[in-house]
Amino acid sequence: MAQPHHFIRMKQHKLLYGRVPKAANSSIKAALCRLLTERPLKGTKTTSDKFWQTETNDETELITLRKARKYRHSHFSFSFVRNPFDRLIAAYNNKVIEIEEPPMPMQRMGICHGMSFSDFLDVLIATPFNRYDVHVLPQSQLLCIGRQIIPKFVGRVEQIDDHWHELRSILARQGIEVMESLPQKNVRRTERNSLRSYFHDDRLIEKTVQLYGDDLQLFYSDCSLAQLIDNEPLMPIEPLQSRSLKLSSWLRHYGLRQ
Repeated sequence: MAQPHHFIRMKQHKLLYGRVPKAANSSIKAALCRLLTERPLKGTKTTSDKFWQTETNDETELITLRKARKYRHSHFSFSFVRNPFDRLIAAYNNKVIEIEEPPMPMQRMGICHGMSFSDFLDVLIATPFNRYDVHVLPQSQLLCIGRQIIPKFVGRVEQIDDHWHELRSILARQGIEVMESLPQKNVRRTERNSLRSYFHDDRLIEKTVQLYGDDLQLFYSDCSLAQLIDNEPLMPIEPLQSRSLKLSSWLRHYGLRQ
């Protein structure tokens, strides 16, 4: 399987965005469109891979995680992550329950429309990461190579207003002006307590931790499982930042799965 091209490279601005589906990805891409010399025509599907690879007059390209690492010394790179429990349910509801046919990569995994959440988790447990659909791939797999985190800045969706403001300040110092606030794109489930109904059984929680333990340790180690499952407002925390690829302070205690 060829390595997926998860990063958008904006050539003129020397900017890399590590895409994490179900983590404000559509909103961030909409904001990045404002940096293009020629704005997309009305009706253009700017969320599609094809747009960023071939329809921006060569201003952008999609690149792999390993290539993003090579550009890291000359480009500023960023990403946003989301509570793994919340992101998992967003993917399950959208791709398994709401639409008639899951994406083909999910179908190849054995996921089918309307399957129970428990059965869905069992399919994920039985599938190696290199066969995962990107919407359910752990965020650490999208943003890390071994114990190296590739983006220099990683914000949280749960604090997106504050973290986006901080990102804007960093980019402004490099002459890159992005939107003051992100547009609301693809916002669906709004009930803050709706996760508990899915994780009503300890076995379901244990399976989710087995799958997304690296994400929990890397990006949400300051939170309890109960906080994340209840989708409680989280205590403010600074975004993760690292200028070098040396072992970052937030990775020092965590051996990520290979």
